[in-house]
Amino acid sequence: MKYVPRLKTKYLQEVVPALQAQFNYKTPMQVPRLLKISINQGIGDATGDKKLVDNAAQELSIITGQKAVPTRARTSVSNFKLREGMPIGVRVTLRGERMYEFLDRFITVALPRVRDFRGINDKSFDGRGNYTLGITEQIIYPEIDIDKVSKIMGMDISFVTSAETDAEAFALLKELGMPFKK
Repeated sequence: MKYVPRLKTKYLQEVVPALQAQFNYKTPMQVPRLLKISINQGIGDATGDKKLVDNAAQELSIITGQKAVPTRARTSVSNFKLREGMPIGVRVTLRGERMYEFLDRFITVALPRVRDFRGINDKSFDGRGNYTLGITEQIIYPEIDIDKVSKIMGMDISFVTSAETDAEAFALLKELGMPFKK
């Protein structure tokens, strides 16, 4: 028997019928779905210390369960001592089973560990049905050992959906369990 993530089962059994009723879709194929989750971590001090990029890539790989890829500078900026092609961050794109597993752990384990958490902002939609939020500390994930962290860094997490409007994407993420502010 093949393993199916809990959120994927929830999407198929609960979210699709709920959104179909809410937005009057004719077929279940019209219901918006989560396409991918992109996680990006920019490292400002990467020009001074090359080890920071390696540490960030290792931590992001542990968090997501997928190998992180370093991002490189496109242009040179002399004020920042940055040359074209230098590594300045890491990123991961999750799809399929890993995407649902990451989202489940993010909602149930990581977000409740954020200090003074009162819900995530519902204003961060881009107008085309995608949602982006920033996390200030990577230590909210239980996979990260706090003693081994050399520098606390944040990350940007983008949820890319097939929704046409922000209202549809908001309803999709709300049904999946994202804790938006009241």
